[in-house]
Amino acid sequence: MDTDPSGSGGWRFAQCFGDKGEVEDITEADIISTVEFDSTGNYLATGDKGGRVVLFERNESKKGCEYKFYTEFQSHEPEFDYLKSLEIEEKINKIKWCRRQNSAHFLLSTNDKTIKLWKIFEKSLRVVSESNHYDGQRPLPPPSASSHLRLPRMAQQDNIIAAVPRKVYSNAHAYHIHSISVNSDQETYISADDLRINLWNLSISDQSFNIVDIKPVNMEELTEVITAAEFHPQQCNLFMYSSSKSNIKLADMRDSALCDRHSKCFEEEEDPSTRSFFSEIISSISDVKFSHDGRYILSRDYLSLKIWDINMESRPVKTIPIHDHLRGKLCDLYENDCIFDKFECVWGGDDKHVLTGSYHNFFRIFDSDTTNDVVLQADKSAFKAKKIGGPVPGNKNGMKNGRPGGLRDAMQMETLDFNKKILHASWHPRENTIAIAATNNLFLYSAA
Repeated sequence: MDTDPSGSGGWRFAQCFGDKGEVEDITEADIISTVEFDSTGNYLATGDKGGRVVLFERNESKKGCEYKFYTEFQSHEPEFDYLKSLEIEEKINKIKWCRRQNSAHFLLSTNDKTIKLWKIFEKSLRVVSESNHYDGQRPLPPPSASSHLRLPRMAQQDNIIAAVPRKVYSNAHAYHIHSISVNSDQETYISADDLRINLWNLSISDQSFNIVDIKPVNMEELTEVITAAEFHPQQCNLFMYSSSKSNIKLADMRDSALCDRHSKCFEEEEDPSTRSFFSEIISSISDVKFSHDGRYILSRDYLSLKIWDINMESRPVKTIPIHDHLRGKLCDLYENDCIFDKFECVWGGDDKHVLTGSYHNFFRIFDSDTTNDVVLQADKSAFKAKKIGGPVPGNKNGMKNGRPGGLRDAMQMETLDFNKKILHASWHPRENTIAIAATNNLFLYSAA
């Protein structure tokens, strides 16, 4: 994949939404916390720490894959749990689109405690254009005879995009919800917190079924937590969940109502010679994704990406190092809490490429067969460079001694900014276009 002389693998910066100026006046509420393409790729959603959902629509009037603002709405508000004396943040943890059935869009959004099903649709505003008291331009005196009575007329004034919460699924999780996944049957979905996974019917908001429960009788005996969960893309009875103990469990809902007994467990034995104080933290899986055909599983831990064959549980078919250059800095990363950062991983629409993020706003795209990689940087200078016609990061300024690799070398720098990190990304389902969340900015990159 990394064949062009610029070292960018043919990828180029396309668009940037958000603050593109010099002023770094970013509030916590503006930080993007999730990003998700719909199943067609024509719409893109982001959620932020302020509880807002912003939708973008493909701009058909432009060549290439460009997007324009569609609508924005407040999905969640801050709450307070008086029983536990806990503040519940409005931050959107995940957004998942439901497959489109008609002209309206449906999507699920969740914060730590409450999941909402939103209906987004275009609505025409109609106003009275003529009546017995108004002729469309000025007020009229009351009619003096019944023959003067006229039928009121309505006229379309404007089209607006409305967002209405159709269902609110609440009070089903004692711990923070970190994952939601819509089933391939488009009738059910799962939601997961640290210790439990619940199964919901999209049309029933006041009842859910607990299908995984790893909470020990005595919480002092707690040794692992659930970190991510996802439905199989084609078989509606299968789902998987990952844990902080570096394993992925595949469960079949046909086996039993409570899926605590998994049907498969994907786990690689740890090399005792490399064990350290940080081993358990860095081996905790932060994200798992099925390939689109359901044959492979992609997992991300702190230092690496792993690709698993669903038919081979003992070891991954590929391990791709991401943060090997940080092995010597684990103590510092523990001190500043960065070691607990949860990086997402993404399959390309063709299942031949995978993507994940790193620090200093770097992210990497790998060919899953050869593990050749492309290093790119989601940086405001990309926007400025395009504006003034200069080189874009990841292109010609990625050269070193006439060879590609400038950005790859930059990843090893001592001056990496650990406050800038690419945690959230989404890949267009049908094209080589990716959406990258970098602090309060949404970057779009396309491959030539």
